[in-house]
Amino acid sequence: MKETSVSWRKAAPAPVVLIFGPQTYLAGRGIRAIRDQLTSKLGSIEVERVSASDYTSGQINNLAAPSLFAQPKLIIIEGVEKCSDDLIADGIAYLANPEPEVTLILVHDGSSVRGKKLLEAIRASDKAAEIAVPKADAKFVQAFVAEEFQLVGKQIQPQAIRAIADAFGESLSEAAAACEQLIQDIEGTVTEEIVDQYYGGRVEVSIYKLMDSAWAGQKSQAIEYLRHTLSNGNDKVMLVSGIAKQVREVAKVYANRNATIPYLNSWQVDQRRKAGAGWSEEGMARIINACAEADAASKGASRDPEYVIEQLILLISNKGR
Repeated sequence: MKETSVSWRKAAPAPVVLIFGPQTYLAGRGIRAIRDQLTSKLGSIEVERVSASDYTSGQINNLAAPSLFAQPKLIIIEGVEKCSDDLIADGIAYLANPEPEVTLILVHDGSSVRGKKLLEAIRASDKAAEIAVPKADAKFVQAFVAEEFQLVGKQIQPQAIRAIADAFGESLSEAAAACEQLIQDIEGTVTEEIVDQYYGGRVEVSIYKLMDSAWAGQKSQAIEYLRHTLSNGNDKVMLVSGIAKQVREVAKVYANRNATIPYLNSWQVDQRRKAGAGWSEEGMARIINACAEADAASKGASRDPEYVIEQLILLISNKGR
């Protein structure tokens, strides 16, 4: 039985390749891997890029036709989720008899059902392969970072992996660039302290550390993190927005212990539940109101917004009391 799809890390040439999923960075990595393999094996290749929304009837056959110098070709059609009926018909027809010196890559981000017949034909064909590029949630980003280091035989602490993931959220391109920089710059094991030195000024990292301390009731540590974050010039509006986001998440699972939060993994949801332990409804209400006041202060409603934000952090550290 044909394997339905393979990981983007196992991307390899085939007569027809479908790259399917929402993560554009991984799609680009898959395309690059295929191109590098073709170049390594065949020498120079001719590369053609086409936008599916601009596709015209017969274009696949025209592009795939042997060139004057019989040079191998890589044809990349992007945005298949917006494809025309012509592309669907031509793609299905091409699958029946692909050109031997051509690799055709079709990229679909999964955001629509457009091109369903073409996708079904590709998935049923023994002449085609599918590469999966899943959405990058927090758990995926951590696994991605760990693999980037593992592939080059570089040691990194688990806490450092988490710190990189926290710093860049779901931006795999930025996380990958950070991994590349640390791999090149650092001799020996990459530690959490090293990651902090490089990227600790990012507001996402600061919010994570700040809120971790505040929910745990560590007032002095939380205020220290807050002042460090503000001294680094991080935007106050973004800072308060990140704090309020966590407060809303904690309030949601506090009100309903069985609630889920779609964009958080199970570990993160459990952390939000633990953060709300020991709170009263009145305390939760006070903290939500305090977030609104801090938001207004960060946008100019107060002459001393830093003081208002500091009072918010102290209130969180005191469980709303």
